[in-house]
Amino acid sequence: MTPEERFWAKVKKTDTCWLWTAYRSRGGYGQFRLNGKTVKAHRFAYELLIGPISEDLTLDHLCRVRSCVYPAHLEPVTRGENVLRGEGRSAIHFRQTHCLRGHPFEDQNIYRPPERPGWRECRECKRGRGKDYRARQANLPCVT
Repeated sequence: MTPEERFWAKVKKTDTCWLWTAYRSRGGYGQFRLNGKTVKAHRFAYELLIGPISEDLTLDHLCRVRSCVYPAHLEPVTRGENVLRGEGRSAIHFRQTHCLRGHPFEDQNIYRPPERPGWRECRECKRGRGKDYRARQANLPCVT
């Protein structure tokens, strides 16, 4: 069998996705052996039907089904873009439009601490925490 025939024998085409039916990694991505190396099934399908993927890009599953190998559901993007499109903590934080107390994350209300790159805080909440701290310090008993 050719590598392509072996590959297609492990794909189940449904109305929506082309699902990989053979081995999947812990993360749910299809994998198979090709010339002694482990290859990601979705990358193999994309390169087979669309063309090469730049070394600095990764494939984003637009359908959010990790075992899908349908090239129409895959888009080459940077790793950072792929992370921000996902459901991880960084992506959720990135999509937040308001702080936990409901203040909008707008340019004039965002504080970016220099010691924490990529982090943002609500200026209004930060001011409130400062006032609370100073009030507690003022009410401490004087010890001599």
